[in-house]
Amino acid sequence: MLQSLLAGGPVMYPIGLCSVVALAMFMERMWALRVARILPRALQQRVAAHMAATRFDDAIGEAKQSPTALGRVFAMALEQRGRPRAQMKERLEEVGRREAADLEWGIPVVGTIASIAPLLGLLGTVGGMIATFAAIQEQGLGNVGALAGGISQALITTFAGLTVGIPAVVANRFLLSRVDGLLLELEEISLGLLDALAKEDA
Repeated sequence: MLQSLLAGGPVMYPIGLCSVVALAMFMERMWALRVARILPRALQQRVAAHMAATRFDDAIGEAKQSPTALGRVFAMALEQRGRPRAQMKERLEEVGRREAADLEWGIPVVGTIASIAPLLGLLGTVGGMIATFAAIQEQGLGNVGALAGGISQALITTFAGLTVGIPAVVANRFLLSRVDGLLLELEEISLGLLDALAKEDA
């Protein structure tokens, strides 16, 4: 199997590197984007209990102890409580943009690999066809063995590029969908805090 892959020529090395990077980034994002790391339910319950008892200092302390997106949103909202709604909303949107950037970190790498892996396969295909035509020019069409190497290289690199690119496209879409879902839930929680803590604009 390894020999067959190496027969694809030098283009197989960047394709292989792309596959490793895409897999590593996908696994890291899957670990980082767990609900428990972004929107821990236990934190929501503890902060809600403190808010219900008007223990806002305890709620702020609880939120600041949690190194999560939800903890940072809670801490900011609680510290800004009583301010005009428009002002609080603007601050919540700022925090939301920062959290969105953090959640989306690394996902563009997967998307880039999804785009370039098939192109690398195409590059290898072109290289294989060039080698094939060079063999035809030197030895004619009669020597099938001389032509097989270039054709084999063309097919192997195309196959490898698509094998890396297609799963990378799926992984990229899946991660973006996961981030969108988490951000939507974070936004709903933020709006609830806004309604509970902001002073209505005059």
